[in-house]
Amino acid sequence: MNPLSPATRAQLQIHFCVLLWGFTAILGKMITLGALALVWWRMLIVVAAIALLPRAWRDLRAMGPRLIAAYAGIGVLVALHWLTFYGSIKLANASVGATCIALATPFTALIEPKLARRRFSLRELLLGIAVLPGVALVVGGVPGSMRVGIAVGALSAVFVALFGSLNKRLVDHADPLAVTGLELGAGLLALTALTPLLPHVFPALAGNPFALPDQRDAWLLLALALACTLLPFTLSLVALRHMSAFAAQLATNLEPVYAIVLAALLLGEQHELTPTFYAGAAIILGAVFVHPLLRRPRRISHAEVLGTAEARNVTE
Repeated sequence: MNPLSPATRAQLQIHFCVLLWGFTAILGKMITLGALALVWWRMLIVVAAIALLPRAWRDLRAMGPRLIAAYAGIGVLVALHWLTFYGSIKLANASVGATCIALATPFTALIEPKLARRRFSLRELLLGIAVLPGVALVVGGVPGSMRVGIAVGALSAVFVALFGSLNKRLVDHADPLAVTGLELGAGLLALTALTPLLPHVFPALAGNPFALPDQRDAWLLLALALACTLLPFTLSLVALRHMSAFAAQLATNLEPVYAIVLAALLLGEQHELTPTFYAGAAIILGAVFVHPLLRRPRRISHAEVLGTAEARNVTE
C-alpha cells in the first residue's frame, strides 16, 4: 500500500481538527459549571499546559512591549467570545450556539477590511447579508425561552470577527503557540477582573469563576482544553504546511454541521428544534460554504493562526 501523500494527510488532519472543534459546543452543554467558570477553567488549563513548554517562553521574551500589549488586548476579545459562546449554549442549546457563530461572516465582511487593512469586498458583504434570512428562521424555530441565547450567540459572533481580523493583521509578528498562551493568559486575567462587574452589566453570564468542578466536570474540562483546544490548534498548524489557508477555511466551515449532528446524537436536541430551525441553519451554512468557494485560493507563505476560538482563521 502506498503511503498517503502530504496533501492527503493534511486534509485528513484538518478535518480531524474540525471534528474536535465541533465537540466544544457539546462539552460546553454537558459541563454543569456556569459559562463564566467553564471559560475560566478552560483558559487556565490551556495556559498552564503552554507554560510548561520552554519554546513558548523563549518566543514570548522575543516580543516587544507593544506587540505583547496588542496580543493581550486580542486575548480579552477571545475571552469575551468564549464567555458569550458558552453563555449562548447555556441559555439555549449547543445547536443554537454553534449556528450563531456563522453570523461572524457578515460581521467580518464589515470589520476585517479596516482592521486587517485589506480591500473591502462587496461580494463578501452580500454573502453575509444572505445569512440574515436564515437567522430569522432560526429565531422562529426555537422556543421563546431560547431567544436570549440567540442574542448572546450573535454577540459572540461579533467578538469572533473582531479578534479574528486582528489576529490576521498580526499573524506574521510572532510564533502562534506563544501568541495563544499570551492571548489566553490575558483573557484569563481579564475575566477574573470583570467578575465583580458582570452581575451589573450582564447578569445572565455572571457567576463564580473559581467554582470547583466536580470529578465529572473536571474530566470534561480537561478534554475541552487539551483535546479540543491545544491538540487541534497544533495539528492544524502541521496541516497548513501542505495545504492552502483557503482549503483549511473551507473545511473549518463544517464545524457547525458537526456540532448540530453531535448535539442530536449525544444530547437529543433534535426534540427541542423545529423544521424551521433546520431550514434557517441550512441557509446560514449554505451562505458560509459559498463564501470560500467564490474566493480565489491564494498561495500561503506562513502558517496562519487558526485557533484560539472554536473556528480559527475565523470568518466564522
